[in-house]
Amino acid sequence: MNLTPLSPADSTVVLVDYAVGFATLLRSHDLRQHLAAAAGLASTAKLYGAGLVVTNGEASKPSGPLYPEVLAAIGDDQPVIERTTSFDSFLDPDFRAAVEATGRNRLLIAGIATDGCVLQTALGAVRAGYETYVVVDASASTSREAHDVAVQRMVLSGVVPVTWWSVAAEFQLDPRFADSPVRQQLMAQFHPDMTMGGRTFFAGVAQGRLATA
Repeated sequence: MNLTPLSPADSTVVLVDYAVGFATLLRSHDLRQHLAAAAGLASTAKLYGAGLVVTNGEASKPSGPLYPEVLAAIGDDQPVIERTTSFDSFLDPDFRAAVEATGRNRLLIAGIATDGCVLQTALGAVRAGYETYVVVDASASTSREAHDVAVQRMVLSGVVPVTWWSVAAEFQLDPRFADSPVRQQLMAQFHPDMTMGGRTFFAGVAQGRLATA
């Protein structure tokens, strides 16, 4: 495994099939947490300037368009590649070309379903020679078993599991972002439990100072 920290300069975030019609079928993760992780990962790519490739099936199909939360995070200037191919996104020439155009060899893949399009796209990435990661908490499936077994298969195939927040932390190690507030911004918007924990700590420190004054 490559121990060089993930960097926005060498990484592309790949978002696969975050379609509204699939969201009601997910049982492996709490839906609110899943939406926060998906939007948090998309925002991580945008705010740190990593590569970003977004794909979905045809919006006219029952699966429908992308989550509004993801669309808001990627912005109007980000193209969404509509595939007519199923499962392995690398079978779509436009998708493959978009990934190649980023010029980055590390792919951070997330989406739904973990045991469907995410799994097959990750395996396609490995076959294409990319250093491949799966963002496990920003992916989901119809059951926890389906999700976990798919992750296990990817790991056995050489795919490295990560979480979206760990990706943001690793991007923050890039010298360009040493003093950047990006991670705090992501925390406030998509990880409020950690934000509240920090507020509790600092409130305690302030009270301690008052008591000793």
